[in-house]
Amino acid sequence: MVKLLLYVLVIPIVVFAMDSVHFNAMFKKGQSNYYQARIMYMLIIASISYLVVNFVNDFLGVFR
Repeated sequence: MVKLLLYVLVIPIVVFAMDSVHFNAMFKKGQSNYYQARIMYMLIIASISYLVVNFVNDFLGVFR
């Protein structure tokens, strides 16, 4: 239950932070590459969220 709450709190923060990165500039031009950039964006958000939630959960586990 704690992890679910952490995910609900962390995902919007990660999305807000990732908005500062312009992923389309890193990929080749073209319509099909736009979707590749979006998929990469979602995977990076999921990965960072997973890492942050597990870090915070482990950190809080030290104090239990």
